[in-house]
Amino acid sequence: MTMTSLTFHGGGVLINGGSRGIGAALVRAFCAAGLAVAFTYKNAEKQAQALAKETGAFAILADTASYEEVQKAVKQAEEKVGFISVYINNAAVSAVKLFTDVTPSEWENMRGVNLDGALYYSQAVLPAMIARKTGRMINMSSVWGEVGASCEVHYSATKAALLGLTRALAKEVGPSGITVNAIAPGVIDTEMNGHLTEEEKNTLVEETPLCRLGTVNDVANAALFLASRESAFITGQTLGVNGGFGV
Repeated sequence: MTMTSLTFHGGGVLINGGSRGIGAALVRAFCAAGLAVAFTYKNAEKQAQALAKETGAFAILADTASYEEVQKAVKQAEEKVGFISVYINNAAVSAVKLFTDVTPSEWENMRGVNLDGALYYSQAVLPAMIARKTGRMINMSSVWGEVGASCEVHYSATKAALLGLTRALAKEVGPSGITVNAIAPGVIDTEMNGHLTEEEKNTLVEETPLCRLGTVNDVANAALFLASRESAFITGQTLGVNGGFGV
């Protein structure tokens, strides 16, 4: 089966955090599949507008950690793409820091973007999905949410929480015909991993059975499958797009 053979339910796609990296790849992939796409961004104005112009997707400015702004963003997305049949929670921040040095404000920001936003957006898009008895929800977790990362404890904690949210919500909304799954990328060659030195990257490549870093398209292709009709009997699962890293 090729990606071009995948089929999708009617409705549009909302991607939370779509201006750069994996998010931008998701926007390009779903637009290329012929779906109407809206995506949110917070700081990357130039990148967001350029991506919107390139793909025809709709860029929406919103703070993921704000309940009020999330409500407005979902309404805007529905006005642009109609019923949201696919929601992808991708927005995230990361930080490398000793656990004992993490401040309350840093934890609040990490949790707000990585976890609170997932809850707010999911609550906002679910009523319409439940009413139509169809929907696909995908949470972007991380391999560190599965195995943990030293000096990234607060990041790992939020990504692990997304896996619990995925499993529990899948059970709750399954009777309404909605699937909820997670993707846990391994080490992906993105701006978020820009702090890694070449030596560190090479070490991670050596620890990856497929002997390379992942690409944003590797992740986007996995998301396309989980959003398609062909994944209809898959829910509550975590798909590791990791090249075998951490297995």
